Amino acid sequence: MKSTRVRVILAVAAAGVALTACSPNQAGAAAVVGGERISSAELDRNVREYEAALAKANVSASQLQFKDSVPQLVLFQLANAKQHAQVAASKGITVTEGEVDQVIAGQGGQEKFEQQMLQQAVAPSHAREFMKSQVMISKLIAKYGGGTDEAAIQRGQEQAIKDLQAMPITWNPRYGTLNQQRSEQQPSVFVDAGRFGAPAAPGPAEAPPAPPQQ
Repeated sequence: MKSTRVRVILAVAAAGVALTACSPNQAGAAAVVGGERISSAELDRNVREYEAALAKANVSASQLQFKDSVPQLVLFQLANAKQHAQVAASKGITVTEGEVDQVIAGQGGQEKFEQQMLQQAVAPSHAREFMKSQVMISKLIAKYGGGTDEAAIQRGQEQAIKDLQAMPITWNPRYGTLNQQRSEQQPSVFVDAGRFGAPAAPGPAEAPPAPPQQ
């Protein structure tokens, strides 16, 4: 079950990268998801909180070997969490706080969970919302697929991708242009650095791990 959950989250996260769209600037918005704005002020708060959490953990963005700038990655995680939650909720999927607690416990507790969220550019105050969105989209895939075998997962993912396509993310172009064809040669989420400059140079640490298991 653990490996199934990881495959589901990875597959839908990849779909979110491929299906979100760039479009003209929205005044005062860093991104718009299904009509819900992520304001530049909200993004700035999350970036400051995330950078403070990194400093507290004595970890730098360069050690995490990010391929994009911190503002770009924080925005990407904020927007995709909203997209996944909105899509799943529109199909009747709900997740309780107790279920989120279960996932956190499955990661080894709150401290390890927060460490994993830092490795994924998620600010501490957004960590539960982020994980809740991942559980919601996983439950949607299970609902569509009708099981947990490979064929069911594939069926569920295909339908979930269609739902995500129907709710694209509008990105403010000053944060860069979304990379629609990520690869080993071009792994960054955004294909240019926008107004925020190039990401920190890679350090000696290993690349961030896959999303946490339940």
